[in-house]
Amino acid sequence: MRTLARWAREEWGLLYVTVREALLKRRLRAIPMTAGAVCLTALLQYVQNQPWGYQFVQNAGAVRAEDPLWLALLRTPLSLFVPALDLPVWGALAQILLVFGIAEVCIGWWRTLVLAYVATLAGTLYARIGITLGAHAPFGLPWTDAQVVDTGPSAAVVGLAVFVSWRYGAYLTAGAVTLAMVVEVLLKENLAGKEHLAALMAVGLLCLAVALRHRRGHGLRRARARVLRRGQRPPGSRAGRGSGLPPIQS
Repeated sequence: MRTLARWAREEWGLLYVTVREALLKRRLRAIPMTAGAVCLTALLQYVQNQPWGYQFVQNAGAVRAEDPLWLALLRTPLSLFVPALDLPVWGALAQILLVFGIAEVCIGWWRTLVLAYVATLAGTLYARIGITLGAHAPFGLPWTDAQVVDTGPSAAVVGLAVFVSWRYGAYLTAGAVTLAMVVEVLLKENLAGKEHLAALMAVGLLCLAVALRHRRGHGLRRARARVLRRGQRPPGSRAGRGSGLPPIQS
């Protein structure tokens, strides 16, 4: 039991403390974007289940691979908050509240939205590529998937969960989420599962870019420190300036 508790502290300790302190100090004011996203998702669920509202939601936020690309890109921002009709809405609401909320506290609301849309857009664009490749290609999709309505926050949730876990040192959690998505595709090879993998690949590239930028910045700080130790001050330097991998909060 002690070993498990020690592992949990090492894996989630920094993430837990960051989220707990923000919620204790500010409560829902710490996650205004997440609260708005939950309300918007609930509203869209209500509207699309009304006879007068179904077609409106489809026209505004339903993405299909057979749609023109410009139309799919135009609908993508809202499609993230349109719950899938064949899944219970409480699942989408819980995912947004938990994962978006943690991400908003840890990396800020605008970074959360950017990452969410990057992950969602990666899945949307992959669907078009997969259908072009065809069902017999390793990463291809059958032509019938072009007519599947592609909405919901699942790809964004997967991407955010992996990025925040990686950013805060919960590497086993990030690996577990990735492994779960791979198993999902192996057990049930469908459009949603492959889009989740596409979202993970996009977020993985972002993680790599952030790590390389941090490493380059760390190298520059070490070089400046060597110059300062020699009694010289590099041009344009500022005292007290620095950055490190975790927290990004705003």
